[in-house]
Amino acid sequence: MSDEVVIPAFRAVPRTGVIYVTSEAHKLGYRSADPSWCNLGQGQPETGPLPGAPPRVKEVGVRVDDQEYAPVPGIWELRESVAALYNRLFRKGMGSQYSAENVSICGGGRAALTRAAASLGHVNLGHFLPDYTAYEELLDVFKAFTAIPILLEGERGYAFTADDLRKEIQGRGLSALLMSNPCNPTGKLVQGDELSRWVRTARELDCSLLIDEFYSHYVWTGRPGQLPIESAARYVEDVNRDPVIIFDGLTKNWRYPGWRVTWTVGPEKVIEAVASAGSFLDGGGSRPLQRAAIPLLSEEVVQKETLAINATFREKRDRMIQRLERMGIRADRAPDGTFYVWGNLAGLPAPLNDGMGFFRAALERKVITVPGEFFDVNPGKRRSRRASRFRSYTRFSFGAPQSQLEEALTRIEHLVQSAMASPR
Repeated sequence: MSDEVVIPAFRAVPRTGVIYVTSEAHKLGYRSADPSWCNLGQGQPETGPLPGAPPRVKEVGVRVDDQEYAPVPGIWELRESVAALYNRLFRKGMGSQYSAENVSICGGGRAALTRAAASLGHVNLGHFLPDYTAYEELLDVFKAFTAIPILLEGERGYAFTADDLRKEIQGRGLSALLMSNPCNPTGKLVQGDELSRWVRTARELDCSLLIDEFYSHYVWTGRPGQLPIESAARYVEDVNRDPVIIFDGLTKNWRYPGWRVTWTVGPEKVIEAVASAGSFLDGGGSRPLQRAAIPLLSEEVVQKETLAINATFREKRDRMIQRLERMGIRADRAPDGTFYVWGNLAGLPAPLNDGMGFFRAALERKVITVPGEFFDVNPGKRRSRRASRFRSYTRFSFGAPQSQLEEALTRIEHLVQSAMASPR
């Protein structure tokens, strides 16, 4: 007889990659404050002071009227501030400008994406392989739309042009496309003229682009000293007609993941729909934290924080790529953005050439990584794990402080050296 407890009516809900690896680490004694552990699996950036960055927020005051519920689409003042931020960064001199009515505030990125998914109709929605692990359950829970995977090839550097987009929209009858840009986990960034062509193609073919831009301030392809931010908002012609919906927030780009203050930017009709979905899904975010977020969107804070992120994280990126390559772990492409390296393990001896085998072995040395198969977004688990093209990959995060990264990479180096020296 099985000892497994089964509760009537409830299904087993899959864990995202980060939650799974963290749970497995907890079984071996992992605690986030324990300095003996190195977390290269984390999906958040370091949250402490950075050279050149604005002072970190240490306290949040609460006004009497902010003890009440926030409106489901967020407090008006923050919505205005987000709209002003996008107009200032991306839409100077353009006739069509974002307003507060083009913005909805939400309590977290996944909550914002869930609102959007709940608002979609009976359409074909494309999504890429690989991409963000949480998309898997999101694309399975809501049954109105049909999720259609689009395979990206490592041999091509995960490139996907506007011409490719046109073929997929027309060939598969897509009415929507969900993607992270820069991509989590590969770091591929659609930018500049190519992103402009994407937006134009979506406009011409009536396909909504749902773009997760949570890593849009972690861009490594710009010139040092300039503000390295990319957004589809730069290429929108009419903010209320172009089918471009953007998700972002304080989580990554301001390094305040615990605040859970995020936003959706798009046409007014879409904002009305996601707010309606939010009224039954989550009820709205934290009013005091929304109020506290407003000063963080000022021009001075955004400028200093973004440049500080770029200086610190670019150095960590370069160092991680260099050390991994020396171990025989290569990237199909050096990341254009994010704080991840998508490492190909195929050149390592077994079991380290398998993402799950690598994860288990590294865990014994108190290093956490995320196996690549979690990014093989597979709604409903319709495809066999054995068929995954990403079993020989692992995502390495350089979100942690530099000292922790160096220690983790040293432990991995010893792990690989030990495996190489073992008789086969």
